Amino acid sequence: MAIDTLLEQIAGAEISSDTTLLRELIAAIRPNKASNIALASDRLRALCFLLSTKPEYAAALRQYLIAVVSERKLVHLCTDTGITLSEGFWAAAWQRALYKILPPLTNDSYLRDVFGTLFNQVDDHRWIHGVDEKIWMDLIQLLDFQVSRARVRPDGIVNELLSAMQVLSYRISAIGLESELVRNYPDIERYESPFLRQNDEINDYITEYRNWLRDHSTEHRDSQQIEVLLAQCEEVVVKIRRTATHQGVSVSLTRLLLRVTQSIARLRIMLELIEAPNKDHALLTGFRLFKELVYADNRKYSIGELIETNTHLLTMQVTEHAGRSGEHYVASNRREWLEMLRSASGAGFIVGFMAMIKILFSKLLLAPFGFAFLYSLNYSLGFMFVHVLHFTIATKQPAMTAALIAKSLDQSKKNLDDLCELVVQVIRTQFIAILGNVMIAMPTAYAIAWAWYGATGHHFIDPTKAHHLLEELNPFASLALFHAAIAGVCLFLSGLISGYYDNKASYNHIPQRLMQLSSMNWLFGVARWQRMTTYIGNNLGALAGNFFFGIMLGSIGQIGVFLGLPIDIRHITFSSANFAFALVGLDHQLTWQVWVISLVGIATIGIVNLAVSFSLALFVAMRSRHVSFEQTGELMGLLWKRFIKHGREFFFPPKEVDNLDQ
Repeated sequence: MAIDTLLEQIAGAEISSDTTLLRELIAAIRPNKASNIALASDRLRALCFLLSTKPEYAAALRQYLIAVVSERKLVHLCTDTGITLSEGFWAAAWQRALYKILPPLTNDSYLRDVFGTLFNQVDDHRWIHGVDEKIWMDLIQLLDFQVSRARVRPDGIVNELLSAMQVLSYRISAIGLESELVRNYPDIERYESPFLRQNDEINDYITEYRNWLRDHSTEHRDSQQIEVLLAQCEEVVVKIRRTATHQGVSVSLTRLLLRVTQSIARLRIMLELIEAPNKDHALLTGFRLFKELVYADNRKYSIGELIETNTHLLTMQVTEHAGRSGEHYVASNRREWLEMLRSASGAGFIVGFMAMIKILFSKLLLAPFGFAFLYSLNYSLGFMFVHVLHFTIATKQPAMTAALIAKSLDQSKKNLDDLCELVVQVIRTQFIAILGNVMIAMPTAYAIAWAWYGATGHHFIDPTKAHHLLEELNPFASLALFHAAIAGVCLFLSGLISGYYDNKASYNHIPQRLMQLSSMNWLFGVARWQRMTTYIGNNLGALAGNFFFGIMLGSIGQIGVFLGLPIDIRHITFSSANFAFALVGLDHQLTWQVWVISLVGIATIGIVNLAVSFSLALFVAMRSRHVSFEQTGELMGLLWKRFIKHGREFFFPPKEVDNLDQ
């Protein structure tokens, strides 16, 4: 229906709180696509023109809007919409999923519920935020709301705002008493809590203000002391976030901090509305609150929004732990570079035997579950053994170094020279790690195959198996690269798992709790058990990441067999070992084309492994820090110039660094 027709109906009807005409008016303004901001702006300008040329329309619409708002409870809209509720994360996720299918009953007495029916498109916030604020303010000015009149009515909108303030204040106090918050900031029990003091101050403020509404001859206090106490509450939140960097964090703590932060911000808006120095300021504040409420209402059933807001601090700590681990994967000088070569070579040696064991397991007659169990056991124990011996699997690096780069972006977004140097160090460390893995895994597998032949008189694998292994390396005639991408995802997930368990060890005080076990102290002795618990605390994340990474590599292929899907994994180090087994199994009878295709396949598998795991890890790390890097082109230019002038440094440590070490 046209806007002018709707305004005519509103002007001709009796004043009512029924929202039917208001829904139709909003629908007439709403563009067909939320991204069409120009159309929404034009329609709002047309509405402004009609209201300016026909004052009776403006008066009727103003009275209609006042009736819609004043006849309903405003408190819940101000205290619930856009503020995380107290239920747990999983309960909230399940509730949102159910509400997507069957929305809750709408209560017409609550403005919160009616608000959702007015802006019922999930992308309404896009065009509302997109339209220039001046157009909205012109519309509000034409409606000519008399803010001062609302103060005369104790039961009016101002009283609803005061009630909303009281509800928010009580919630902030309750959060300040939560045991998890107290545990992470014990000083809150030693000194007078600002979370409790702000409630006393706000209750006194509301009492005096309501008395002033009834009798203007009385006085009421200002909100300065409330602002001081709210600022102190925010300081506690900041301190808890800081301690989380070394003490760890949980989803429930993140949720508490989110709730209290949102409640304080909303409480400040309520105060700003009530304490507004003039009408224009009050209307502007009210409009900005309106935009915030529309966005929150549109996203109230979004599970993605729930995950992003409630796990932000946890994700940041997971990537933070991964970033600290990533520092060990960056060689800045010759000594560290050679140490990485030694570490990667040791891992390559062990992988050669892991590849042998997997092939032996594959010769058994088992169901897919049996193969998945044995393969997972082989991978998990092998990777954990690699870590215990302080060796390095090259493909584990990207998930760690990506978090380190994201941290560098967050701390120094403009210092591109330092960032360029870090990227170069990461590249050359990754190069030598891969070289160490592959150059040792292949000879190890080759030696195992010949030793097997010498001991048994027949090859470790038959020609059929050898051809199958070579086919799996072919990037053109098989799904090798797709399977390599799956392995890259597994590598990325293992990095997150490592960070998660490192965070869990810190937050739950795992080493200290283990030390309390008297039976273990008696069994191992206090000193030895303390060394063991310290090791667990420092390495729980790495061990867990390697364990679950092994399970993923060992089970995905068998899940594909069970489901009839073409999914499997390809890992560069195991692929190079398999090539050596196939080479011996075929008595070196390979054409040059097979040699080239196989070696190209190994190289491309490695590139895909690294690219997928690194890009996913970098994306998550940057999202967790809310980092938006807009200098990618400039950074790539610096890297290219560096490669042209000092290409050797991308693979070997610079000579000047070597001299400094001597």
